[in-house]
Amino acid sequence: MARMSPIFRRTDRRTEKKAPQDRLVTLIGKPGCHLCDDARAVIERVCGELGATWEEKDITQDEELYRKYWEQIPVVLVDGAQHDFWRVAEDRLRRALTD
Repeated sequence: MARMSPIFRRTDRRTEKKAPQDRLVTLIGKPGCHLCDDARAVIERVCGELGATWEEKDITQDEELYRKYWEQIPVVLVDGAQHDFWRVAEDRLRRALTD
């Protein structure tokens, strides 16, 4: 069966809003990084308040992540897309998870 044209759909799946509980925040950093510690505190607070899931990845344990992000850590991804680096703005992260 052919897919229905977005014109006829009631909602466009590309613009559907996800609940914070359905979002994934990823912190990419490394041990001993004070900016990573600051970012972790913001992510823990915001994700804890909104019920979003978060994970942490260590660039020293993943060669691909190291090559891609070593100059930018900490890097924050929201649902796999880069959201922030170096400093994490609490209000900006909150908006990304709720808008």
